[in-house]
Amino acid sequence: MTAQLYIDGSWTDAAQGRTLETLNPATGEVITEYAAGSPADVDRAVAAARKAFDEGPWGPDSSPRERATILFRAAEIMRRDKEKLAEMETRDNGKLYSDALEDISESAFMFEYYAGWTTKVAGSIPPVGPEAMSLIIKEPVGVAVLITPWNYPVLMASQKIAPALAAGCTAILKPASPTPLTSLELARILEEAGLPAGVFNVLNGTGSSIGDALVTHPGVDKISFTGSDEVGKRITKLAAESMKRVTMELGGKSPNLVFSDATLDEAYEGSAVGIFYNQGEVCSAGSRVLVERSIYDEALEAMSRYAAGLKLGDGMDPETTMGPLVTAEHRDRVQKYIEIGKESGARLVFEGDMPTTPDLLGGYFVPPTIFADVDNQMTIAQEEIFGPVMAVIPFADVDEAISIANDSIFGLAASVWTNDITKALKVSKALRAGIVWINDTQPAPSEAMWGGYKQSGVGRELGPWGLESFLETKHIYVNLEG
Repeated sequence: MTAQLYIDGSWTDAAQGRTLETLNPATGEVITEYAAGSPADVDRAVAAARKAFDEGPWGPDSSPRERATILFRAAEIMRRDKEKLAEMETRDNGKLYSDALEDISESAFMFEYYAGWTTKVAGSIPPVGPEAMSLIIKEPVGVAVLITPWNYPVLMASQKIAPALAAGCTAILKPASPTPLTSLELARILEEAGLPAGVFNVLNGTGSSIGDALVTHPGVDKISFTGSDEVGKRITKLAAESMKRVTMELGGKSPNLVFSDATLDEAYEGSAVGIFYNQGEVCSAGSRVLVERSIYDEALEAMSRYAAGLKLGDGMDPETTMGPLVTAEHRDRVQKYIEIGKESGARLVFEGDMPTTPDLLGGYFVPPTIFADVDNQMTIAQEEIFGPVMAVIPFADVDEAISIANDSIFGLAASVWTNDITKALKVSKALRAGIVWINDTQPAPSEAMWGGYKQSGVGRELGPWGLESFLETKHIYVNLEG
């Protein structure tokens, strides 16, 4: 089967006939071929989205109730097909099947959540005196390009598609080239839900082949990107040429602060989960684990025990607790960072075992790895590795912990483990991060905000903030004395 592009309500081959392969990361075997777009396909998709926005049936004059009905239907279909979608996600991405099921459930909820928002986009009437009236109204931005990563393919796509459609925007989804399959299923789901032609389009392909064409196209009004800071900076520069609206959810090097007055068993396990969950392929992963000196050795031992209990394997195997990384290229990148850590003087205290079963020998596995005595200026403490590599750093007191935590170009997330509520709040306020978890790690409820400080991005997603990012604000002034 060759997966096609989805443009203007139709499944179509790429204009140049190019295809790419998507592989199963657990085995290295080909799953299927899929159509790879070119700038000519970008022109077709933008024209379809532009027409659906400017002339209808979507856009500023579309019915909020009709938009809500379609999004609610999409959520129902997604739940109906959740096992199929989860298996597709696992085979395409490598993550655990149980985690993929959770991603599908949360994605369905996102469509429901934003369906509820369609009828609640309200403006205001600020007082400007008796001689006039000012109306502040909200309108959809227009044609939105949604560029998503490979670590949470269906979840990150839903996180952008649902608010964009709820706001009245039309959209073009560009999924990550290693993991296109569930993004194509979203097109099928929305088609079945009754979404009109042209409102939602999916363009597969590499960033080098269609990325620049999408970002610079004059018919595009908004870019919403999730991915690396390097690519995000490039997109921001290109988008600035035509002042396109941008939302950037970029990288992280999130600190995980463990104080001696925490519930230590929970803190140690939570710290390990924060970096080893989803194979460490999480932008907010707690990759820098800062531990108070009085419990430092105990923490290293406990987190190493947790890592030793992880079993690498195929995400479809219920006994697997850590899957492969997404591609051979990314595996090699993470392994390079592990070598850098060894050469920099950090102490390697744990490195797990690779799978040995014959069918997994071609998989892209990296075992859980823990470095101790890491200096915060080392490469493994400053650069985003995006894999199961923990850097453990000791600290003496609250002030030193805050100083180390904030010494990073990133500011996406942080965890604070302590039973002293005053300390927890003091530290949380002092941390330069968009999300701070107290006695927890990695929760990202769809109703709340997501986004970072510094080079971790621009703008916010999820909750009402996610909807707002696809809206423009207009002021209409009425002269009442004329």
